Order: sequence, then structure tokens, then C-alpha cells
Amino acid sequence: MGLYPSDAIENAYNGNDRNALYLGFTLESELWNGSLAIVGFVAYLISHLNRYSLMRELLHFIPHSSR
Repeated sequence: MGLYPSDAIENAYNGNDRNALYLGFTLESELWNGSLAIVGFVAYLISHLNRYSLMRELLHFIPHSSR
């Protein structure tokens, strides 16, 4: 077996390319959604570890009265 899977392996599950970008509730779109969710979660963790808070930056613009 080579470095990359053959077309027969990539199309083995449902006859379609598993990396194709289809809209709706398809197996291919679920793979894309999961990958993008992981990217977003890692981006959040990196920003959190760098002590950056988007909510704190956004709430800074809301006027409030201090007593």
C-alpha cells in the first residue's frame, strides 16, 4: 500500500468521495463539520492559554454604571 489510499478505498463506503463538499445531512458534510469544529476548538484553546478573552473585549464596549 502506498502513501495515499487508492480511489477504491476512498469511495468504498458509499460510492462517493468522502472528502467531497456536499451540503445537507450527508456523511461527507459531517466529516467537514467535525474537522472545522476541531479547528475552532483548538483556536479557542490557544487564545485561552494566551489569556485573551473575546467576551471580555466585547463587554468592554457596553456602557455600565459603577456604584
